[in-house]
Amino acid sequence: MMYVISPLHDKDFNATGEPKKPHWHILLLFDSVKDYEQVLKITESVGGTIPQKCISARSLVRYMAHLDNPEKAQYNISEIVGRGGADVQDLLKPSMSERYSMLDDMITYIEENDIIEYCDLVLFARVHHRDDWFPLLADSCSYFIGCYIKSRRNKYKSVDRNTGEIYD
Repeated sequence: MMYVISPLHDKDFNATGEPKKPHWHILLLFDSVKDYEQVLKITESVGGTIPQKCISARSLVRYMAHLDNPEKAQYNISEIVGRGGADVQDLLKPSMSERYSMLDDMITYIEENDIIEYCDLVLFARVHHRDDWFPLLADSCSYFIGCYIKSRRNKYKSVDRNTGEIYD
């Protein structure tokens, strides 16, 4: 059986402002349909609470770190653990609109910080954006961003950015 375990949620508060009892969230993933009684047997065997049907595995895994809830305590996604073949990174892959938004953020950073070497962006992403920019650069967006930086670097050699005058 595949499953995903959240980091220990030990910084959460209830609506009255009191700390919640430390707890974990666990996502059970099945290859076939299971009825409520079958899942209840599993959760009871490990002392879990009443199981709830999950509509979106991706949303629940994001909730495990409160990624979409900035008002809540933030947990490190590197502490979300997949077992039995559950691939946390696959469940956390950004949507296309999220990817384009991150690319836009990278371009803004490149422009604002006068980045003209790809390695400078990668090193920055590795330290400051390990969970969002870095995977995009490592897996699929290197060509686009690399071409943008190279074009930017070459542009400085031939065009005055302020006047647009071409020079050698």
